Amino acid sequence: MKNRLMTSFFLCTLAAIALLSPLSAQAGSKAPNALESASEIMMKVYTRPQPSDMSALLTMTLVDSKGRERVRSIKQLSASFGTLDKKIMQFQDPADVRGTSFMNWSYAEAWKGDDQWIYLPALKRVKRISSDGRGDSFMGSDFSYDDLAERHPNEDSHKIIGSETIAGEECWIIESSPIDKNYSYSKVVSWVSKNKQLGFRRDYYDKGGTLLKTLTIHKAEQIGGFLMITQTEMHNVQKNHRTTMAFTSMEVNKGMLESVFTERSMMKAL
Repeated sequence: MKNRLMTSFFLCTLAAIALLSPLSAQAGSKAPNALESASEIMMKVYTRPQPSDMSALLTMTLVDSKGRERVRSIKQLSASFGTLDKKIMQFQDPADVRGTSFMNWSYAEAWKGDDQWIYLPALKRVKRISSDGRGDSFMGSDFSYDDLAERHPNEDSHKIIGSETIAGEECWIIESSPIDKNYSYSKVVSWVSKNKQLGFRRDYYDKGGTLLKTLTIHKAEQIGGFLMITQTEMHNVQKNHRTTMAFTSMEVNKGMLESVFTERSMMKAL
């Protein structure tokens, strides 16, 4: 299973998620000017060793421009089956979203986009998320459905545009531009530690090239021998709205069955 930060980092990829996950130490020593080195860094992040499965409880907090909060509880299951990564997120509380479920299937092939579904209890049916809807907000949060997908490095062109020290860590600044211009963002800029094998920040730019939102990793912990992201925040700078994510009760490598990740499972309590 990939603990990629697109969100996947929602894997925790969210998880998946992608870039702000641990990175091999060797990648940090590459020359900062070659396009190949930026692509290599991204691929090393994407393919790094991860647990075969993960379960966790997730607290999602939405904070509006006036500081008012809405808190939601989510159960998340993620697992890898060969070249296919699957995850389900199911809302537990409050009552108005309870039972709502989201499922994502991510494929190893760069040309094959993720499959996504959402189950809304009021409609009593599972709906597939269309490509046109990938840029929409996920349940009122600052994450879009595109952010919940597992984006393959080969879907973008990458270049190192500089370096910067963040919280005492020297980072490469990597700019990623989508090859398919139908993607939700015109570019994504990421800060990746040269030495600590961890990313710190990711900026998303809208179609007009203006900064839209910033994803920040606040905490990562060793769980079952793997460095897992456990606290994140997405800040929409244009709306001054924030969504924080905090993972608890995380367990890895428990032998999860593939039968868990079905439309039928989305419609019942996990």
